[in-house]
Amino acid sequence: MHPAYMLLVIPFFFLFMGIEWLYGYLKRKNLYRLNDSVTNLLIGTGQQVFGLVFKAMLFGVYIWVYDNYAFIKIPGTWWSFLLALVVFDFIFYWAHRWGHEMNIFWGAHLVHHQSEEYNLSVALRQSWFHNLIAFPLFLPIPLMGFEPLTFGAAAVVHTLSQFWIHTKVVGKLHPWFEYWFNTPSHHRVHHAINPKYIDKNHAGLLMIWDRLFGTFKAEEENDEIYYGITTPLNSWNPAWANIHYYVEMFQKARNMKWRDKLKMIWERPGWLPSYMGGYQAPQEVNAEAYNKYNADSNKWFRLYAVLQFFLLLIGATQYMAHYAEISVFYKIVFFALILITMLIIGAIFENRRWIVYAEYARLALVMISLNTFYYFWHLNWFMVMVIGSAIAFTGFVVLFTYSHFFAGKKVEAVPSE
Repeated sequence: MHPAYMLLVIPFFFLFMGIEWLYGYLKRKNLYRLNDSVTNLLIGTGQQVFGLVFKAMLFGVYIWVYDNYAFIKIPGTWWSFLLALVVFDFIFYWAHRWGHEMNIFWGAHLVHHQSEEYNLSVALRQSWFHNLIAFPLFLPIPLMGFEPLTFGAAAVVHTLSQFWIHTKVVGKLHPWFEYWFNTPSHHRVHHAINPKYIDKNHAGLLMIWDRLFGTFKAEEENDEIYYGITTPLNSWNPAWANIHYYVEMFQKARNMKWRDKLKMIWERPGWLPSYMGGYQAPQEVNAEAYNKYNADSNKWFRLYAVLQFFLLLIGATQYMAHYAEISVFYKIVFFALILITMLIIGAIFENRRWIVYAEYARLALVMISLNTFYYFWHLNWFMVMVIGSAIAFTGFVVLFTYSHFFAGKKVEAVPSE
């Protein structure tokens, strides 16, 4: 599936996030933190960039199964779209539920749950690899005979429909709507780390699946809900966010018997063999000791990081829009630059020492890559790019140098309320 639909809806995502932030500002509620929100969007950007390869490959598998093994061929009509949407939602429920109940799936899906805030930017925080791992679960859809375009339309609608439920500003809706459909209230429960809410409300669109299969839990009034994962990530590094759970699984498995190493893959999160302490159940949140991770940098560094993020977003959207047109070499080069830029923005928020060297090198690589690309592919604009990139490079070097060496004492990595 071509990512063009995401390019079309990105402005609307930012519009609604802006409205949500403004509402919180006017109501004096801190709904957003800059470092957390930028990290959410960095991870979401990475998911779309990785998806350029994964989605094309997975959609190709779908077409192959449909062409060769479909039991029947269902024509693409409005009713087949609605039916495909319901079937997709049913399978999504189980894929999502298993994403919480099996380590192999949870290691990817937990990326979406890592933020300790709950706002619309969290909806865009998606694993870079989860679609690749969970896709086989959706293969019954082409076997049933749903056309690829029908499936694609159902998948897009299903994905976009879940954006609005990631907010605290919408309370409970009409009881009829709350009974049948997923809502912000139901999904706040799903993202909570309060033990009574964990592994509840896995629905995508229809809450009927949770009610039927015993995983429904209503949001209780006056509850203080805490968000994130039970063992906090404590990092703004988008790559580490996507792999840390598997690294931790590997470290734990080193001390296990071979049978348990394999068993751990399919066991639920928190499982350990008896000789390592047994199942580690989630604990109640200690409200007095609870602090959100808030490693941060000085205001000039934050300004620099935000500026680089918006330039990254522009570059990534152009990369996605023109992905099919550029050579394999520049596909790899620009992919690498996007990934490096995401890592450095996260490191800036964490005040990592190595960014002093890495950022100067990255700026030089970006300038060289863009100039060579324009020389070979858009020669008429080459001199414009040379002049523009030279000015931008100089400005960013000055701003970065000032932010790091002359902007005053850095803020240390300390927790905050």
